[in-house]
Amino acid sequence: MSGKPELPYGYLGAQPKFSEFGMTTLSHNNPEVAVSDNQIEVKFKTTRPVKLTGNLVECANEQEHKDYVFCHTQNDVSSMIATMPNPGYYKLQIYALPCDDDSKTLPGVFNYLINNQGSAKAPTPFPKQYAPWKDGCYLYDPIVLNRSMNLSNIQVKLHVPNAAAVAATVEGDWTHLERDAQGLWAGQLNLDKFKQTGCKVCLNANYGGDKTKFATLLEYSL
Repeated sequence: MSGKPELPYGYLGAQPKFSEFGMTTLSHNNPEVAVSDNQIEVKFKTTRPVKLTGNLVECANEQEHKDYVFCHTQNDVSSMIATMPNPGYYKLQIYALPCDDDSKTLPGVFNYLINNQGSAKAPTPFPKQYAPWKDGCYLYDPIVLNRSMNLSNIQVKLHVPNAAAVAATVEGDWTHLERDAQGLWAGQLNLDKFKQTGCKVCLNANYGGDKTKFATLLEYSL
């Protein structure tokens, strides 16, 4: 395991756009964090809706682990979960942009240095997050999917603002979710027959108009 890396002055912590975008730290004020279980969840409070994304960089070899970062938003709180596959130091780089800004590039707003004191393990990648997901969506279940899990009764629950319909798709099979009393989209999937196929499981949303058009929100790989 490599030692603590030297980082440029001003790299750690809030960057200029952080306060400009109305963001404040909610969970971890100190940009240097030690964890013992290979995972961290950082939360930010926002005064206006923002799109959030991130990157996880292993300092020992500068390897990026974008598949091990997951972002979602619940009301005025944006969260980022990162899972580290090896012990050692990692840079967790947070990028954000107000939802009403059409720019294609999200500037860096906050940087953490994480000292993972856990043991090496092969974590399950998070689902791939598509652009519509960043517009205020929140995932309750499932955070991850893999073929070693019991796939016969997968509970799905998520919040998708302004969605008229939400459906899960796998190999051409569609399962439409129901909206509950809290406005969350929920349902149940049986993925047993797809266990060894290495296929993709997608969560998709329709936003009105043409009822046949769905935008992909999340994509899991079995």
